[in-house]
Amino acid sequence: MQRTLPARLYGDPDAYARERQDVFAATWLFLGHEAEVPGPGDWIAADIAGHRLFAVRGKDGLLRAFHNVCRHRAGPLVQGQSGTCPGELTCAYHGWRYTLDGRLRSAVGFGPADGFDPRDLGLIGLKLEVWRDLIFVSMAETPQEFAAFIAPLEELIDARGLTIPGPALRRSHDIGCDWKVYAENYLESYHISAVHPALSQELGADYAVTLHGDLVIQESVAQGDGPQAGLWGWLWPNLAVNIYRDGAMIERMVPVGPGRTRLDYLFLRDDGPDALKDALEASDRLTAEDAAICEAVQANLSAGAYDTGVLSPTHEAAVAWFQARLSEIHR
Repeated sequence: MQRTLPARLYGDPDAYARERQDVFAATWLFLGHEAEVPGPGDWIAADIAGHRLFAVRGKDGLLRAFHNVCRHRAGPLVQGQSGTCPGELTCAYHGWRYTLDGRLRSAVGFGPADGFDPRDLGLIGLKLEVWRDLIFVSMAETPQEFAAFIAPLEELIDARGLTIPGPALRRSHDIGCDWKVYAENYLESYHISAVHPALSQELGADYAVTLHGDLVIQESVAQGDGPQAGLWGWLWPNLAVNIYRDGAMIERMVPVGPGRTRLDYLFLRDDGPDALKDALEASDRLTAEDAAICEAVQANLSAGAYDTGVLSPTHEAAVAWFQARLSEIHR
């Protein structure tokens, strides 16, 4: 029987610092959908575990990704979630200008300085891959080969004959719990009957959770026409691809600090946001239910009485796998 991770790791600044570097800076991270950056100068950005990242489409049509930091004194190049820059990237602090491929074009008003060479001060680049129109980036110098990283999800999509629709709507939710609390909640169905009574009525008795490499698959056949029954794939370290009866949603579980999480939802539906009414109502209900229980769990983890618990081999195999992965960096 596997014991849980100790409570001290949930909300601890040192644990968060290790996870920033050894989890999020070391793998592939979802950034957005290619349709969100259709033309030259269009960009999308994200702050993931304190790593401020963005991708921009160049004049040559190629997407490139960078850290969102000027090489002068760390000002931001883009601000917000998405936008368009007119032909170049301009630092909001002192106005340094960069080409869309990351080269320093002008250190505006900097003046002469010994040893100053603009060629040495281009933006800090990231690895970037596009899979089925979804954009992934990595900060690692030598990340896992992307094809190997995405293979379990690729195989699942192909085997089920599924497609990923275009983007329709983005939403975000802030939750007062450690990202691990929320991820572990997502990775098991043990809590559904107690926490999600309406969802429990929608799901079929054939609900299953299986592990395939770094992918956790949860699936169910709907009873009746419930909008939430379907197929859920969770890819290490923080990405869920939820495919429903009439659309899909990508869910990114983002640490924003010790004990704090932001959920970034990208709803996918080819007939646009007006068709999302039922999906949004169900999503809001489930998110509120999950947030309430996860925040209560976080409060108890922080209270001091609880140290470790136990994991059910029947219901919590994916949680055990997730915690085993994390225990390797918290030795």
